[in-house]
Amino acid sequence: MDQWAVVCEGTSACVGTTLPSLIGKGAGRIVTLSNLYSMPIPAMEEGQELNKWEGYVNWRNKPAMRDQLGGMLAASFVLVVEILENLAFLANASNLVLYLSKFMHYTPSSSANIVTNFMGTAFLLSVLGGFLSDAFFTTYRLYLTSAALEFMGLLILTVQAHTPSLKPPICASASTEIQCEKVNRQKAAMLFTGLYLVALGVGGIKGSLPPHGAEQFDDTTPQGRKQRSSFFNYYVFSLSCGALIAVTFVVWIEDNKGWQWGFGVATAAILASIPVFLLGSPIYRTKIPAGSPITTMFKVLIAAVCNNCKSKNPSNAVMGMKTSPSSYTTETGEEGNATKVKVPSQTLTEDLEFLNKAVTEKTVSPVLQCTVKQVEEVKVVLKIIPVFMCTIMLNCCLAQLSTFSIQQAATMNTKIGSLKVPPASLPVFPVIFVMLIAPTYNHVVIPFARKVTKTEMGITHLQRIGTGLILSIIAMAVAAVVEMKRKKVAIESGLLNSAEPLPITFLWIALQYLFLGSADLFTLAGMMDFFFTEAPKSMRSLATSLSWVSLSMGYYFSSVLISTVNNITSIFRHTPWLSGSNLNHYHLERFYWLMCILSSLNFFHYLFWANRYKYRTESTAD
Repeated sequence: MDQWAVVCEGTSACVGTTLPSLIGKGAGRIVTLSNLYSMPIPAMEEGQELNKWEGYVNWRNKPAMRDQLGGMLAASFVLVVEILENLAFLANASNLVLYLSKFMHYTPSSSANIVTNFMGTAFLLSVLGGFLSDAFFTTYRLYLTSAALEFMGLLILTVQAHTPSLKPPICASASTEIQCEKVNRQKAAMLFTGLYLVALGVGGIKGSLPPHGAEQFDDTTPQGRKQRSSFFNYYVFSLSCGALIAVTFVVWIEDNKGWQWGFGVATAAILASIPVFLLGSPIYRTKIPAGSPITTMFKVLIAAVCNNCKSKNPSNAVMGMKTSPSSYTTETGEEGNATKVKVPSQTLTEDLEFLNKAVTEKTVSPVLQCTVKQVEEVKVVLKIIPVFMCTIMLNCCLAQLSTFSIQQAATMNTKIGSLKVPPASLPVFPVIFVMLIAPTYNHVVIPFARKVTKTEMGITHLQRIGTGLILSIIAMAVAAVVEMKRKKVAIESGLLNSAEPLPITFLWIALQYLFLGSADLFTLAGMMDFFFTEAPKSMRSLATSLSWVSLSMGYYFSSVLISTVNNITSIFRHTPWLSGSNLNHYHLERFYWLMCILSSLNFFHYLFWANRYKYRTESTAD
């Protein structure tokens, strides 16, 4: 005899009912058990709630489901997009200093400053991208808008490079002593409009794309955190892939076919990145903007200052909460033994204790009423700022790779056998090295370190950043020695005042590129993972953008340092160290030694803060 069962049409129709009552009410239909398993049964509402990503939506602004969205596949689209985007950016940035000096007729030092200011602005605007991602727009929408802006800027530069009337007259003089006609105001306005539209687009992309990829992983599980760490390593790998194409194929096109073709390739690359990004839309999960994190920071700081000024008033005491040396409730167990230690959420920590006054029973104004969570989040941000400041000097060293190092190589023999290599292709050496070491680091070094240290990370973020700082010191010392050798050859060969290539191979310059490229791998990936992991959830895009802001400040500091050095040396000498149109008359080796000394002092400064820093996600049991 067949058995019978009732299949309910709703999720609550069957609760607390009998078979006759259900049949009478028409709440269900009777089927045999043999057919039961083949029939679709709606998911329970409670199960759906448990399966949701809290605080995330899909591309249609509907709740994000855990079993449908995110993961390495979704992040893979971000990695491919970054290859195309970095190709578009570096295709011009790596060779721009030669375009400005040869075709726009700026001096070497002016060209170097224009490039560093352009790249510095591009990276600085990433903080705007990160802020908008956290506060108002999703990372998904912000990327699409920023890519469109970069496309418009590259299109303007392509048109100018293609049209002779939009550039200054060609200067065919072989002497370095004769000045060529520099680009005039209208043409310069077009040049800088295109450059800074590109900078605005790049800033938005750098501020939104890395956190968009990192948000695809579940940071409540060890597997998700490990995958996120791998994502940042491969993000740097993708940067290198785009750079490899840029400094080889695109630079060759610019030098041999014309700059209009080089700009055209970059324009096509950023345009192609948009449909590639859109292909991943069905599987992306996107964090819902939670309002301005900067507003929260200012509110806590102002409340703390006001309440500290009124601390003598007993009615303004902290709300009966005890301070604790341990962390408040952590979101992840990232460092140490990955142990999640739950401390009552209404516990203030002893770090930066003056901020604890922001939480009071009676505030100066209701607008300044702060929660414990807000205060602790602001403390986290303030504690990572010294680490951020210590990375600026390294990026000042990196700025030389796209300015003076390119100009040095342009004065040397750039042939390898019968092949003539464009000077702007020099970055191919660190790029290839990074592409080799990044997978090795991720699949060999990190697993080995995890076994040795018995920790989830293996090598901490701060250890990675410190390694990069040491490599930058070595790089500047090598750069100084190589420049001394280059100038010695120029003097001995009698080519000090000539524009002819010196009888010394440009491969000597590759040495400093290798050390600085390695420093960039360790520091950039370490910074991005560190800032994203340590920052409060509502500020992650903004915090991750600090990695790019550090690059920006490094480029700006490079410009300031060059100007300062020239001003000071002109007082004691008739000729400044870094002035004129002939690089052979520069005292570049002294400038590199100065940077080596400053980098060493910066490293000791970093050690002070790194030793004092306590990871937000560390177990207090450790």
